[in-house]
Parts: sequence; structure tokens; C-alpha cells
Amino acid sequence: MKIAWTRWLNEPARQRPIAYGAVAVAVTISAVYGAATATMLGYFTWVWLIAPIAVVISRFIPSKRWLILAIAASVVAYCNTTEAVYLVWCVAALVFLSLFEDPAPRPFAGWMAGVLGWFATTVIVDGPNLVPLFATLVGWVAATILRGRVRNAVLAAETDELRTQATWLEQRTNLARELHDVVGHHVTAMVVQAEAGQVAEPEAALRRIADAGRTALQELDALVVHLRDPNAPLSVSAPPRLSDIDELLAVPLRQNGVDVTVEIDPAHGLDEIGTLTLYRVAQEALTNVARHAGARSVWVEVQRLTGQVRLRVSDDGIGPPAAVERGTGLLGINERVTALNGTFELARRPGGGAMIDVLIPVVPA
Repeated sequence: MKIAWTRWLNEPARQRPIAYGAVAVAVTISAVYGAATATMLGYFTWVWLIAPIAVVISRFIPSKRWLILAIAASVVAYCNTTEAVYLVWCVAALVFLSLFEDPAPRPFAGWMAGVLGWFATTVIVDGPNLVPLFATLVGWVAATILRGRVRNAVLAAETDELRTQATWLEQRTNLARELHDVVGHHVTAMVVQAEAGQVAEPEAALRRIADAGRTALQELDALVVHLRDPNAPLSVSAPPRLSDIDELLAVPLRQNGVDVTVEIDPAHGLDEIGTLTLYRVAQEALTNVARHAGARSVWVEVQRLTGQVRLRVSDDGIGPPAAVERGTGLLGINERVTALNGTFELARRPGGGAMIDVLIPVVPA
């Protein structure tokens, strides 16, 4: 209940009516008390009218509202003599409103007006009189507190909005990466099988194309579910096991006559996230080999090093271009590896071909 009340009070749209309501109460108290106690009726009791008049005028000139209220504060402070101390709440209210309405980051007009009114009272009218200065201090403190609460509420709302946008962008990035890595891999496999079927065993190629298509549809359905409901877990059918690099990812290349050698250190020590990351990197690397490399042999190695795990995918194909353009696939690899504080390098393999070298840290068990 307390939290709900605090949130309601901190909403910027509610601050202005609350502020003006407090000022109306202060002016009313000042007027009633002045009418009951003033010893110079007709000379001082009318001064409290300056506050509501200033508020009404400022409604028609909103850009100068803070200045109008400051001038009114100065006039009321000047009239706040020992015979009219009841005007203390009017002074505080006008200083408060002036500072509250001032658009400057560090408003001072209302404060200066109250001080000038107090100084004029002390020097010209009434001798030493600290009441207007006290009223100015009260108004300044109240306005400072309220402006701070309003600013904090605005910053909190903007922070929530930015956090929501960042989450949405992260979800879109993850979805785009999954679409490219998962669906792109199966579509590439289908193209490879179709090309192989034109040369030999067309019926077997068609069966493999159908299997790859069904798997792609299943994983695409999972991604569409996440697209419709961002809170749904982003999961695909490919199991996050490094052994599947040899059992699943390498199969289309082998069926197309490419010799694929996979060596995985069984003591790699990767957790589920690290395993899925290296699996996706290997998936993208093998997809690129099938699309572009023209290789006869491919080597996939997963090695446990001191505090790190290395994935190296190399081939004996045409090698990387002289000017490497990081497309969606390489960008996805870099994003996945960077998220785990790892490193990624695409280089020319000694002896010809391309090599992708990935290092990710591993926390010892």
C-alpha cells in the first residue's frame, strides 16, 4: 500500500495539482489568520490577494509563470512586516511555486525575489525582521524536494522505457541469430543434397531433403512461437551437445563427398551455454564451408586449454577473401563469442583454405 501511494505521488502529472492545492491551503490559512488578527485592517489584509491574482495571471502567460510568481513573492515579502506576519505562508507559497514552475535546471528567481522582499522590509519598512527570510527558506526547501521527486520520477520512467527497448532489441538480435544459424543451416543442407541428387542417387537425395525440411519447419515453428510471445523460451530442436557436430552437422558435407574429421576433447568442461555457443559456431562454420569453400576436407577440433576451450574449424578450400566482409553469419559468431568474453578470428589456413579459431574462457569446476 505504501509503495502504491509513493508511486501515485511521484507521477509527474499529479505533482502540479498537488502543489497548487498546497498553495491554496497556505493562502487560505494566511487570509483567515490575517483577517482575525491584523491590527491594521484595510492596509495589510488585502495583500494575501496578490497570491491568487498572480496565479490567475500566470495561467494566461505560462512561459513567464515563474517570473510572475517571483515578483508576487517579492511584493508579499515586502509587506510581511511585524504587523502582518500572517503573510509568511503566502511568501513561502509564492516562492515555492516560482521555483517549481521555473524551467531552468537551477532556478533562482523565486529565491532571489523572496530575499529582495525581505531585504526591503528590513531596510525600508520594519527594521530587523527574519520572518520573510524564513518563509523564503521554507518555499525553497519545499520546491527543491518536489523538483527532485519529479525529476527522479521522470528519470525512472525513461529508464524503464530504455530497459524495455534494450530487452526488445536483445530478443530481436537473438531471434535473428537463431533464424540465420538454425534455418540457414538446414536450407543449405537441402541445397547441397539437391545438387548431389542431380549427379547420383536422386531418390536418396530427395529423402534427405525432406528430412532436412521437416527439421527446419520444426525449428522455425519454435522461433515463431518466441516471436509471438517474447516471454516464451527461445529453444530449437537441435540439442546442445558437441557430439552432434559429428553426428548431425557434418552429415550433409559427407553426403556431398567432403571428408569431415571431428575431434572433441571429452573433458572440455563447458556448461550448457558454452556448449550451445560452440555448437552454433561450428554450425555456421560448416554451413559456410558448404556454401563457399569448395573444400575436399574439413577439420573440427575442440580442445581444452588452461582456463579456455578452443574450437577450430579449418578446411582446404579456396580460403577467405582478401577483404573479409562480416555478414550476418560472422556477426552472429562474434556476438555469441563476445557474450562469453571470448575471442574469434577468421584467418587463412597454413597450406591453403580458411580457419575459424574461437577461444572462450572456462571456469574450473
